[in-house]
Amino acid sequence: MYLEIITPDKKVFEGEITSVILPGSEGSFGILNNHAPIISTLGYGEIKITDKSQKTQVFNIGGGVVEVINNKINVLAENV
Repeated sequence: MYLEIITPDKKVFEGEITSVILPGSEGSFGILNNHAPIISTLGYGEIKITDKSQKTQVFNIGGGVVEVINNKINVLAENV
């Protein structure tokens, strides 16, 4: 899967991942390979990314929106 995290100021993350956990406005949820298409609002919280080498990165966001289509995940975050 390919993930981009973008704020109004800059691109925070871009790259291949194996999974991501996002802070949905109604609770956190995870996305794995071949996830169904989805658009969801995000609340305050942590984005936890796991890459192919099983390394984990965490970003704190202040809300936003996520779109998942064809194994491409776009996160538009208010701030990081």
